[in-house]
Amino acid sequence: MNGFLNKWYKNHALGYKILLYLVTTLFIVYLFPKTGKFRYSFEKSKPWQSENLYAPFNFAIKKSSAEIEKEKLEIEAQSPVYFEVNKNMESQVLSNYLVRFNQVFEDSSAYSIENSNLYKEGKFIVNKLYNPGILDLEYSYSDDRTVVLTIFNKVQNELQYGSLNELGELRQLVEKDLGSSLSIDVKKRMISIFFDVIKPNISLNKSLSQKVLEEELSKIALTRGQIEKDQLIVSKGQVIEADQYDILSSLKSEYESHVWNTTNYNWVLVAYTLLVALALLMLLLFLRKYRIEVFLDNTKVTFIFFNIALMILLTTLVINFNSQYIYVVPLCILPLVLKAFFDARLGLFAHVLTVLLLGFIVPNSYEYMFLQIIAGMVTILTVSELYKRANLFISVGQITFIYIIAYFAFFVIHEGQLTGLKWETFGLFILCGLATLFVQPLIYIYEKIFGLVSDVSLLELSDTNTKLLKELSNRAPGTFHHSLNVANLAEASANEIGANAMLIRVGALYHDIGKMKNPTYFTENQSTGINPHDELSSKESAKIIIEHTLNGIEIAKKHKLPDRVIDFIRTHHGTSLVYYFYMKEKAVNELVDIKDFTYPGPKPFSKETAILMMCDSVEAASKSLKEPTSTKINEFVENIIDKQMEAGQFLNADITFKEIQSIKKVLKHKLANIYHLRIEYPE
Repeated sequence: MNGFLNKWYKNHALGYKILLYLVTTLFIVYLFPKTGKFRYSFEKSKPWQSENLYAPFNFAIKKSSAEIEKEKLEIEAQSPVYFEVNKNMESQVLSNYLVRFNQVFEDSSAYSIENSNLYKEGKFIVNKLYNPGILDLEYSYSDDRTVVLTIFNKVQNELQYGSLNELGELRQLVEKDLGSSLSIDVKKRMISIFFDVIKPNISLNKSLSQKVLEEELSKIALTRGQIEKDQLIVSKGQVIEADQYDILSSLKSEYESHVWNTTNYNWVLVAYTLLVALALLMLLLFLRKYRIEVFLDNTKVTFIFFNIALMILLTTLVINFNSQYIYVVPLCILPLVLKAFFDARLGLFAHVLTVLLLGFIVPNSYEYMFLQIIAGMVTILTVSELYKRANLFISVGQITFIYIIAYFAFFVIHEGQLTGLKWETFGLFILCGLATLFVQPLIYIYEKIFGLVSDVSLLELSDTNTKLLKELSNRAPGTFHHSLNVANLAEASANEIGANAMLIRVGALYHDIGKMKNPTYFTENQSTGINPHDELSSKESAKIIIEHTLNGIEIAKKHKLPDRVIDFIRTHHGTSLVYYFYMKEKAVNELVDIKDFTYPGPKPFSKETAILMMCDSVEAASKSLKEPTSTKINEFVENIIDKQMEAGQFLNADITFKEIQSIKKVLKHKLANIYHLRIEYPE
């Protein structure tokens, strides 16, 4: 039992990766639609590249969305509109008309009700207006649109919209019917009467009109024609015209929805699982072969898998909502984030794998994959120094421009013309670009959740006004000055060989913070000329010197410095020897134990940590140069770095002889500038 537990403890990291791999695979497969994929790809107006295609089963030809939309518009234009009639309105208006007529003409006995033809003429006009009726509003229907009049939803009459009267036409209608025999004064009085008493009696019955329209729309046939089994659909090399394209689209839809859902669901599930598992396995193998430090860190592996699954989840949600908005998903955030925390190669590799997986579920998969892979490449190539906001805005603009150019080219290839270009898609690309700007706060969130460090955080740590560096400058000013010099040398060396200059600068600034515990035991902080090592044995002195790395790690963790920065503190002396005190002890004790005078390590395991070791040793030892010349400086640099190489300090670092020679060249040049003697001018 104990043996099993010990074995599990030794392999728990690998077990976690396997569990993470399986969970991510199953999660992605769960998100995928559980249908098969039509094995053929085809485009309108392009030749059929595969063998002759015969119908594998009977299926109906589905109408295109454009055809269905056209039929809907025709039905909507022809569908009758229902209006409700207020049958009591006419009698109310006639009653009001009588009262109002008497009031208006009470000063004229010639127009009394008993002997007035004018009253009868007005009554006739009222009857005419309400036959067929007066609309409550002005509607935008055409004059020949069929209108059905109802009373309490019961059909009374059917006529054309143009035959109904509108309140806006009241003056014109009344003046026409009154004729020209009346005086202007009488006409004005009559018109004022009509404006006072006439009320609309016809209003739109929206619910009934909509109900009838929906019934008509529901009768639209979604298919036209039938393809029989074994019927030839398209021949090899035949150009796919509109009819063949509709048939192929119908076959694809029928194939994916009906056949696979009913008979082969489990096989589809297994196939999807195999393909997703294969893609994620490639990612793990890539990490193990080319990014072993990432592979060994379960947090980092979890972070990468989480981001891939997150992008697939977002894309799936958008597709389920409306596939037209698929390009709103800011997929380029993935390579941006991975480049910020790791490197460009890993970011592009993960991005391509993610796009390949999404190719299973997106419409027009080839077009989508081409656009996203090109955009990912542009992201990797253009985005540098993410901590500079201007760079991010410029890169996002370039990415958006590439999206637009590629989409425009695909549209022209598909359609052969610019007519029908969907300008709203360009708007989606712009929204995608704006969403990509969210990468800045997202990086900050990831740093807090996963404990990672990006260039943005490194920029903050490089500020010499931070609390820890302020404390270092106050307690150990000589060490602080030494750290600044090392940072400048290391940054120049990193730029020369293409290493992470920002990371190495921060590492150099903090690499000697452990000296704050006993600052006077280090020569750069001894300003009084008193050396406290004179009162200690060589072994005790070496112990204090060696412990500054352990003290530095302790202080760094207390101030929550990132692990990538702590690595510089841990490795900047590697397993080198405290040579001065070792030789001093050896002079009095031949049986001296060399382990008591050796740093615990580990040795540098990256280009950046190796560069820091070189620069730290060269800068510290350069203080002993007397009357430096160009030759002395060259020999001095060569001697120090060659001894480190002979001691095997760089065996674990991914650095080449050529790069080491370049670093030597930079250090020689920088030291020559530092020790350049000015010409003495006569007084």
